[in-house]
Amino acid sequence: MARNTFFCIDAHTCGNPVRVVAGGGPLLPHVPMLDKREIFIRDHDWVRRALMFEPRGHDVMSGSILYPSTRDDCDVGVLYIEVSGCLPMCGHGTIGTVTVAIEEGLVTPREPGKLAIEAPAGRVAIEYTQNGRFVDQVRLFNIASYLHATDVEIDVPTLGRIKLDVAYGGNYYAIIEPQANWSGLDGMPVSEIQRLSPIVRKLAQEKVAPVHPEDSRIRDVTHVQWTDKPRQARAHARNAVFYGDKAIDRSPCGTGSSARMAQLAGKGKLKTGQEFIHESIIGTMFDCRVEAEATVGNHRAIRPSVAGWAQVIGHNTIFVDDRDPLAHGFQVA
Repeated sequence: MARNTFFCIDAHTCGNPVRVVAGGGPLLPHVPMLDKREIFIRDHDWVRRALMFEPRGHDVMSGSILYPSTRDDCDVGVLYIEVSGCLPMCGHGTIGTVTVAIEEGLVTPREPGKLAIEAPAGRVAIEYTQNGRFVDQVRLFNIASYLHATDVEIDVPTLGRIKLDVAYGGNYYAIIEPQANWSGLDGMPVSEIQRLSPIVRKLAQEKVAPVHPEDSRIRDVTHVQWTDKPRQARAHARNAVFYGDKAIDRSPCGTGSSARMAQLAGKGKLKTGQEFIHESIIGTMFDCRVEAEATVGNHRAIRPSVAGWAQVIGHNTIFVDDRDPLAHGFQVA
């Protein structure tokens, strides 16, 4: 019988959890992070399930595992894990991971206030502001994001016919704006978001089936973003992002904010240099910006940045013991 021990530092980014695995993660070959992701999914996905699912995690759990980077222009490699899988990129996870890494001394940046991570989706530059030993804000300069498909029509049982866009910000999002058959977030209880989102995701995937034009390993609609007008005076828009089987992001979602900016820029509603303050379902906010124009394959794209804060909430030594019949976690349907 074996017992695996994981030393984790738990944090949250604007309300959404980030469990950083600082020790005990599986040893992986020194290959690029996208290749590490493939190996992890194939051989070690039990680690994700054990640390993210109940009884050690919960329906909204999210985290990361740190690795040496294979790139000379990056300080650290990051593998993103959550209840929905092993992601190419995670914005709130990056903000939380960088906060943990700096405050807990896991990474020594070459230049104070700046960092670069190797994510499976590519290189992500980071700027952070520090107050003593604490990190006040992290801004990530995300990978190129683009609008993949517009005005995709689907028929959703009990909701009716709706239109959505599909955009990429590190993951592919089905983005729904208020319209005739959906009045917005104020008239939609959380239970309805959880009920309808898997249906919307499946229908959007059947219609669009997006594949990244520069790397076919990045594919498929994995997240659903319901959008609305903001409640906070400073914000420009509000969202509720659904992922996994039941999870709703408590933060405004970093890759979701990037996808949303790409959608708006692709429709001429957001310009280079313009700020975009994004509000979450619980009222926390990310300060976002369109940094530059870019291309993804033949698509016009943007380089977005996303800034937010995170709080370290504890050290957590987790045992995964073969004697435990629920060692590899479970989810309640």
